[in-house]
Amino acid sequence: MAGQPIRVVIADDEPLIRAGIRMILISDSEIEVVGEAADGRAAVEAARAHAADVVLLDIQMPVLDGLSALPEFRRAVPEARVIVLTTFGERENVLRALEHGSAGFLLKDTAPAELIRAVRAAAAGDAYLSPAATRHVVERLATGREAARAEEARGRVAALSEKEREVLALLGEGLSNADAGRRLHMSEATVKTYVSRILAKLDCENRVQAALLARDAGL
Repeated sequence: MAGQPIRVVIADDEPLIRAGIRMILISDSEIEVVGEAADGRAAVEAARAHAADVVLLDIQMPVLDGLSALPEFRRAVPEARVIVLTTFGERENVLRALEHGSAGFLLKDTAPAELIRAVRAAAAGDAYLSPAATRHVVERLATGREAARAEEARGRVAALSEKEREVLALLGEGLSNADAGRRLHMSEATVKTYVSRILAKLDCENRVQAALLARDAGL
């Protein structure tokens, strides 16, 4: 995608929210807003019609809500990376979104610079785990089903080598490949290889699912 703008679709049923997000994104010359939608069904169609790289998807929408739309994106536009937009009051919905393969989530009061970072990270194939917001929400989501999830997670993680567990632990902290490489004294390319191997061994679809698993396993 070198030289090509990041193609983004914004899906939210509130026109003012869409307009605000658009204004932030178009301030970056490497991001192009190619479509907007007010419901989940229209969002899937817009992403497919415009070959979107990234979709910013609200949870609460008419016709087809964001959670129900996630499987549709995976079937219709598998190459699109979906970031869910949410509020702290929708914590359980956030967990369900991550489990269904979203590339991360953003709070609706996210700072403009963080929104742009999230879009860039998703377009690059990384999940966006905001150190300020995402980590806090994920930790709060972990309460309630800890015991069963922890036991399952520890069983899955047991299949990893010691070095793979070290890399997985850093995914759980939300570190990028480059930051993890600096922490472990590895090249970014080596960390990327480890991440691919970890995702395959754990049967995780993306870094967000692996990060959640790391937290459940207590890494």
